[in-house]
Amino acid sequence: MREAPALLSPRAWTQTNRDVLDEVLDGLQSTPKMLSPVWFYDEYGSQLFDRICELPEYYLTRAELAILRTHIAEMAQLIGPRTCVIEPGSGSSVKTRLLLERLDDVVAYVPIDISGDHLDTAARQLRNDYPHIEIQPVCADFTRGFSVGIHRRADHNLVFFPGSTIGNFAVVEACQLLANLAELVGDNGSLLVGVDLRKDLSILLPAYDDAEGVTAEFNRNALRNVNRAVGAEFVPERFTHRAAWNEAESRIEMQLISRCLQAVQVGDEIVVFEPGEPLITEYSHKYTLESFAGLAYAAGLQVKKVWLDDQQKFSVQLLQAASSNNLR
Repeated sequence: MREAPALLSPRAWTQTNRDVLDEVLDGLQSTPKMLSPVWFYDEYGSQLFDRICELPEYYLTRAELAILRTHIAEMAQLIGPRTCVIEPGSGSSVKTRLLLERLDDVVAYVPIDISGDHLDTAARQLRNDYPHIEIQPVCADFTRGFSVGIHRRADHNLVFFPGSTIGNFAVVEACQLLANLAELVGDNGSLLVGVDLRKDLSILLPAYDDAEGVTAEFNRNALRNVNRAVGAEFVPERFTHRAAWNEAESRIEMQLISRCLQAVQVGDEIVVFEPGEPLITEYSHKYTLESFAGLAYAAGLQVKKVWLDDQQKFSVQLLQAASSNNLR
């Protein structure tokens, strides 16, 4: 599960109705059936996700914050001064503000999001809170590639990608995304990324299937949002939430399991679900330190430093260009 709403670009909210419908149908006609995790997030879904982050089972947010608060001074030293901070899938979270406040001489902050309204609101608040930092929002889909040059007063770029969002991408897609981020980093910059780690299923599975049922409600909310957006006729109560571990792919899969044989009208199409058939709504890949280092290297990056929480559940990793001769 991603760390903040809309970190995977919400194309569904911004395209024409036909484009939205085609995208939904492409997923529902695949094997297995799939929906983009962007459908989790309307106002209600965002409220549910905030509740998830506070649940005792959901360790990710607490672990990453603990790492940042404990090691931010060392991170700042390794990253260096006069930095332009670039955040794909941005927000005004506590973690972002920790960086802006503790890094040495941040000259610019470039939040990147596909939602223009969100960007404008966040940028105004950030300019008020950090008048000494130049705030340069960029409205773009970070999953499709874009370019941001070195700021005229910065010595290098820092790309900040927290929350284990990298885990929401299939491995091939994650490698391509890291390669795109490597271009933003450049030869002298850094990538600071949150990476969730493999661990016992007794810890992993409850993080995505809590006792209160908040995650189940969050998952079914995707169907309500699809109904409103494309006039589909999903009945959320006919689906059961399941968090399943896929050992071969080393990932948690958020699924909605059909309770019965059912036919769902989606646009002009009828989509049939067999009893027990899964509809996948999100991946959350879990890495070992070695497997993520290999992924990073394939994307042209190398691991400079890894920080872990006390229980070694989560990692924050500093990556730099594999060809860089200027490692600090």
